[in-house]
Amino acid sequence: LPRVPAVLKKRLVKLVVNFLFYFRTDEAEPIGALLLEHCKITKEEENVFSISFIEEPERKYCFECATEEQCQEWVEALRRASYEFLRRSLIFYRNEIQKMTGKDPLEQYGISEEARFQLGAHRQ
Repeated sequence: LPRVPAVLKKRLVKLVVNFLFYFRTDEAEPIGALLLEHCKITKEEENVFSISFIEEPERKYCFECATEEQCQEWVEALRRASYEFLRRSLIFYRNEIQKMTGKDPLEQYGISEEARFQLGAHRQ
């Protein structure tokens, strides 16, 4: 089957934790959202990046920014937005603090040593 050519649409986007909401330029309510998990953020060309998902690698969402600097900021922010990235960061910093202080910084919040090792061993 022949591929339908990509349709370019102007949208406003807003990143909230690990959701990228998109809006029509004249509306306040989002018309959709992308959950930024199990995805790949790729710098395509100057001012352009894309988001593709492991489950649907043939589908790619392309975004064009006003400047190269803005594009780079979006790429970095989106790469840091996933739950998996945040989880790995938490584990890394928790271990570093524990090495420096000898204490688990999350112990005061009732998170057990058992949970720490479960988190550290969990791989998808």
